[in-house]
Amino acid sequence: GAGVRWARTIARRRAEHRQWVPLQPPPVVVGVLDPASALPPPVPDATVLHGLAVSGGVVEGIARVVLRADEETRVAPGEILVAPFTDPGWAPYFVAASGLVVDLGGMLSHGSIIAREYGIPAVVNVGHATRRITSGTRVRVDGFRGEVTILE
Repeated sequence: GAGVRWARTIARRRAEHRQWVPLQPPPVVVGVLDPASALPPPVPDATVLHGLAVSGGVVEGIARVVLRADEETRVAPGEILVAPFTDPGWAPYFVAASGLVVDLGGMLSHGSIIAREYGIPAVVNVGHATRRITSGTRVRVDGFRGEVTILE
């Protein structure tokens, strides 16, 4: 009956979702996306990550990795926000943060501007910070040099 059809459709879509979750499509796709080309590259095990210095200052603190702006996660005072990207929906996460590390972004991206307004050190366009850094890890953000150092 209809219930069996729905159950099959749901199972098929859940399987398809699991297949697509790890993919990271390139910034521009021309034609049809080849899923094999969108698999994320391996994360280097370097302890110093490089990005674009967008807000000066140096701060050490505990990383708080937040992957989506609608997560229930909170950034405790003094923690360093590590995010894949930022937009105005991320505003609540900036209030307590002592530093910012972002996978994507440029000098005029939302997180960069807010970091300068709040006077917190920030490095963006790191590429794989959210995959290399885990919440609870002690890190140093150097917003002058564009470096993020994993300290432990």
